[in-house]
This record gives sequence, structure tokens and C-alpha cells, in this order.
Amino acid sequence: MELGRVGLRERDVADLLTFYGVQDEAARSAVMDLLLRANEPGWWHRFNDLLPSWFQTYVGLEEGASRIRTYEVQFVPGLLQTEAYARAVITAGSAGVAPEEIARRVDLRMERQQVLNRTDGPFFWAVIDEAALRRPIGGTEVMQAQLEHLLDLMRRTNVTIQVMPFSYGGHNAEGGAFSVLRFHDPELPDVVYVEQLASALYLDKREEVDRYSEVMERLCAVSTTPSETTDILRRIIKEN
Repeated sequence: MELGRVGLRERDVADLLTFYGVQDEAARSAVMDLLLRANEPGWWHRFNDLLPSWFQTYVGLEEGASRIRTYEVQFVPGLLQTEAYARAVITAGSAGVAPEEIARRVDLRMERQQVLNRTDGPFFWAVIDEAALRRPIGGTEVMQAQLEHLLDLMRRTNVTIQVMPFSYGGHNAEGGAFSVLRFHDPELPDVVYVEQLASALYLDKREEVDRYSEVMERLCAVSTTPSETTDILRRIIKEN
């Protein structure tokens, strides 16, 4: 239970409360209420047939995060994608998959984005490689709408977007995309998420998190400022 490998049963928690000397009924009820809510399946469980087990974990972490910082190389981050762009990305990576399943995967991605609309939702900070903004995913019209959407999102107080420009040259994150998630509870460690082709890494050891956090800080330091991001997005839109 302490390692999070099994769920908590009501009987176990009640016995532990007794063992720890918690006799006050209000205190016991509060803990049991937390238990009931913790055991409720998340909204994404109805997509279990689509989600690989290694990605279900990320969606749960995303829901509980207070801050998400991400670096993307190939695509616009999922939480910032338009529906048409998401459909183009998912279709390209789902050869032979039925249209109905692709539609559900798009629905899942759109529903994930609701986390940014919550009053207690995370602050989302993205550094996007310029290549991802110039790659015409879905064609010119889809890409133009996606870039306009990024401009709209930048008006939100809980979204920051920076661009790693071609003009900078080499940098210290050439290993690929990753995300660093922080949580409301200060006792919970930050988690680094590194997605691979058919799996993902979840890193929470202090030295690993510190290394990725340092890389993220450097990326933010050398990427465009918000005003420069606006300029580069508008320039790409005009060029297209």
C-alpha cells in the first residue's frame, strides 16, 4: 500500500486509523471520505480500451499536477492541439486503425485539454521546437488554424509558450521531448515523463529530476520570450 502497488480497502484504512489512535469520528469520516474519492475511477477509464497502461499513468498525473513544463520537438503539445490537428497527428500514427477508433482517440485528447479550464488546473509551460511549428501536419489550412490557436492560448494566464528557434543552433535538450510535472502536495516529488515509441519512463529520483529540470531551465532561458513567440508565430502564418 505504501508503494502504491495495490489499492486501499475500507477495512484496512479503518484498522489503521484504530491502530494509530484516531478515535474522533469527524477525523475518521474525513479520511474515509478521501478513500472513497480516491478509489473512484477517473474520467479517462472509459477510454481504457484505447489507452496503453503506460499512458494511463500519465493522464492521471496530468490531472493532479499543479504545473506542467514540457519540451516538444515534433508536434505541438497535446494539451494545445486543435481538434483537426490532433486528428491529423493521430491518423498519421494509426495506420490500419478504424475511423471510429481514431475519432475516440481525438475525443480523449480534447477531453484531456479540459484540465486547463479548471480553476485548480495546472499552469502549463511549453517550449516548442520551431521545426514542430513549420511541419505542415494535416496540410496548410489545419496548420494555420493550429498556429492561430496557439496565439489565442497565449492570452491565458495559465499558459506560457516559448519557441526554440532554428537560429539558436544546438542546445542541451537534443535527446528529445520530455515533461516535468509538479503537484499541489509539497511532499510529492516532481515526476519527469519521457515518452518512447511503445512505452514511457517515469523518473522521480532527485538526481534524475534535477537533471531534467536544469535542462528545462536552460531551454526556457534561451528560447523566445512570450512577445517573441507571438512574433514568430505570426511570421510563420504569414509565410504560409
